[in-house]
Amino acid sequence: MKYLLTFLLLMSFTVVFAQEGGGEKKLIQFSGIITDVDSNTVVPYVTVTNLTNKEQRYAANYKGFFSFIARPGDTILYSAVGYKDLILPIPAQIDDTKYTVMIKMKAEIINLPVVRVYPWATVEEFTRDFMSMKIADDDYLIALKNLSQESISDKMVTLSRDAGEIQSTNYRLNHDRALNKNMVQTNPLLNPFAWGKLMQSIFKGDKSKEN
Repeated sequence: MKYLLTFLLLMSFTVVFAQEGGGEKKLIQFSGIITDVDSNTVVPYVTVTNLTNKEQRYAANYKGFFSFIARPGDTILYSAVGYKDLILPIPAQIDDTKYTVMIKMKAEIINLPVVRVYPWATVEEFTRDFMSMKIADDDYLIALKNLSQESISDKMVTLSRDAGEIQSTNYRLNHDRALNKNMVQTNPLLNPFAWGKLMQSIFKGDKSKEN
């Protein structure tokens, strides 16, 4: 009877230890690469947190790769600046000692409120500047000033001639030369009619003096 009790106690302890040993999850090498869901580009330096295992944190490298020891069924949190937080569990049934995943994170768009910057610190400064401000002319008054005779005269003196104006002037000069090329200017000293008129005016002058 004594041996029977000892045997039963040993069997019960064996069953308890076997249950405790079978309930503990195995360890796996959990690895993955994190990319953007829209562009498929890697997301660097993502913080990977194992929420099940005392919130242990790991960091992905600049290529979006991470790797650490975990257990099947652990809940993993992925967080990065400019992206929405992503919570994904590791599958509970994994036959191998390694498990690799591809994580897709979505960019988070935050619409900031509109900020208007005014150069006046107080209402009094704005009122003073507004009252002393010179009101600009409207388009009609500006056009009248630009088309006035004084403005056009100043521009004619200061502005250089453009190609079209130079071409028009040269064309007019060439045209005048072509029209007058057969007209020869004579010397008035060699014109006998001019000498005759000169002598007549002299004789008339002398007669007027005698009278």
